[in-house]
Amino acid sequence: MKNSTSMLALLIVCVVATGYAASEGYARSTSPASAPAHSVKSPPETRRTSTVVASTQVPFKLPLVAPKIVVTKSARRLELYADGKLVRTYTVALGFEPVGDKARQGDGRTPEGDFYVYTKNDKSAYYLSLGLSYPNEADAARGLRDGLISRAQYERIRRAIRRKTAPPQNTALGGLIFIHGNGARRDWTLGCVALEDADVRELFDAVPVGTAVTIKP
Repeated sequence: MKNSTSMLALLIVCVVATGYAASEGYARSTSPASAPAHSVKSPPETRRTSTVVASTQVPFKLPLVAPKIVVTKSARRLELYADGKLVRTYTVALGFEPVGDKARQGDGRTPEGDFYVYTKNDKSAYYLSLGLSYPNEADAARGLRDGLISRAQYERIRRAIRRKTAPPQNTALGGLIFIHGNGARRDWTLGCVALEDADVRELFDAVPVGTAVTIKP
């Protein structure tokens, strides 16, 4: 009888211990802290799912008069102006190689210079996005000089810029540079300017296609 009681107690202990170990293993496997972090040099494959928290700042009156965007890379800052006056400042993230002007496709740098918004995408993989007119004429001239693009590509870029349409996006100079959402906590993009989702929502609603954008070092 004593042996039977001992065996039963041991069996109960084993079952409880096994169940506890299994539950701990499940918790570790599903814990956000244990999930592998994305490489700094690669954006997430799918957009981060999160609730967009509305801005706590006082809304400005729309439409804005002569809006302009100025990004200062070294300060990780985007400033929105209307009628020559600063109306909003946002924190941004840059490409995974944040220092220096963009030179070619795949270098991970955020371009510098004067651009304009040539498209707005409300179905972006990164919540919302504003397409920037990179490469500009200065980029095209440099690319032609350095043998990265042909004379025909150079002329196509120049024509697009002068018509304020989308310049070619598939040359060796790179392209597909956007201001978009999905977070500004670290430099993680392939060359784009990233904001928090609530911030890019406000910016997206405030600026039309054709808005001037200056990106400074």
